[in-house]
This record gives sequence, structure tokens and C-alpha cells, in this order.
Amino acid sequence: MAAGTVILGIGNLLMGDEGVGVHAIERLRARAWPDDVVLVDGGTGGFHLLGWLQVAPRVIMIDATADGQPAGTVSLLRPRYASDFPRSLTAHDIGLRDLVEAAALTGTLPEILLVTVSIDVVRPMVTTLSPVVRDALALVEEGVRSCFFASRQLEASDPDASSCQDAKKQDLTPWPHA
Repeated sequence: MAAGTVILGIGNLLMGDEGVGVHAIERLRARAWPDDVVLVDGGTGGFHLLGWLQVAPRVIMIDATADGQPAGTVSLLRPRYASDFPRSLTAHDIGLRDLVEAAALTGTLPEILLVTVSIDVVRPMVTTLSPVVRDALALVEEGVRSCFFASRQLEASDPDASSCQDAKKQDLTPWPHA
């Protein structure tokens, strides 16, 4: 299946805030998207997701990170290499980096945008998000939609342009969380 954009939520629903990427996909599915957008519950990641990086020129990944920022901080990164991913992506750190390196080795590495939500505690056997991370889902949705639609406008005017081109790391959180 060919897609223009794959939006991939990654996380473990059985570990509280660590499952924020999957919760974000559930929220995004409630909104209308163009036909060439595919929303994917990527679970805990791994090589079985490699195919999704091979069917679209753009992949937006949503994941939790234990980066030391206050819980609920939403950031946008545009990693070009596996080493550009945050060091502390939680339970699937190695799997996500390996996935990106495998895609690069096959010559099919798409443009990747990574939306992260900072978490402070992984809570095993908890299926709900903490209030501060749950509240951050609105910012995740806003960031994903604005970046996606901005890239559409950019492509219409310059087909060779990249979306969110200058976003090496951008904090999307408009207020500090306590």
C-alpha cells in the first residue's frame, strides 16, 4: 500500500505514560485525514515496523521519552540518523534506533519527524496516562496536524522542500509543567 504519510504511534499500553504514542494514534483517528495518510498503532516497535518506513516518503513518529524534561513536555525533532534520536527513548530505545538504521541500509529512509512526550515514571501494569501526559495529547495532536498540513502547503509550492525543515529540536510546550 502506498502512502503519502505514515503517522506511527509507538509505546506500551501496559506501562502507563510509556504508551503515549499509541494513545495519540487513538486520538488522531477521531479526526479526518486525507486518503494518503495512514495512522498506525506501532506498539513497542521493532523490525516488523520496517515496512511502514518503506511505503511513504514521510513518517511522523510519536513516542515517549525519559529526557529529564518535565513530564508532559512535547518536542518535535527531525532526526536524520539513528544517532539523532534522543538517548532516552524509554522501553524500546534500541529497537527504534535499529529500525531507522535498517531502513537506511535498505535505502528507503523516509523523512522522519519525531514527536516526543517527556515522561518521568514508567508504571508497569497501568493502562492509563497520568493527568499531565494525558493533557499533552492536545499539543501532540496540534503539532502533528500543523506539521502535516504545513508540509502539504510547502509541497504544493516547492515539491523538493522538506516539512518542518528547520526543526532539529523544537519544544512545542507553551507552558512549563510542574
